[in-house]
Amino acid sequence: MSILKKPDLSDPKLRAKLAMGMGHNYYGEPAWPNDLLYVFPVVILGTIALCVGLGVLDPAMVGEPADPFATPLEILPEWYLWPSFQMLRVVPNKLLGIALMGAIPVGLMVIPFIENVNKFQNPFRRPLATAVFLFGTLFTIWLGVGAIMPIDKSLTLGLF
Repeated sequence: MSILKKPDLSDPKLRAKLAMGMGHNYYGEPAWPNDLLYVFPVVILGTIALCVGLGVLDPAMVGEPADPFATPLEILPEWYLWPSFQMLRVVPNKLLGIALMGAIPVGLMVIPFIENVNKFQNPFRRPLATAVFLFGTLFTIWLGVGAIMPIDKSLTLGLF
């Protein structure tokens, strides 16, 4: 037997919070057993199944043995460094390329402060921050895809 506390909707403080879209934790279904017993194991098992499925269907390539005396033609960093590698490849002045790479963490630190006065968490109500995030994401994907192409096609991705 569980005790369910129902909200007192005649309480003016709760009504004021509900009018502002807050106060949702005063009511609703309890986390035990609904979420903790039924939903979480499904999510955890699903995540494990996806990881195992990816490991079985797309195994890591072993490749040829390393030769310390032969440098490959195209040396690429790990995939998460492709955008910054592309910036270093494309910018003619390497000092400017280093400065652009330093601008990446600075830009990431500035993003939370864009429209910081806005009390809404909804991205549709924060258009400037959302636009900066989407532009940065698309620009990063563009640079990352270009990093694995030859340098003459890397900026246009061979499209034009």
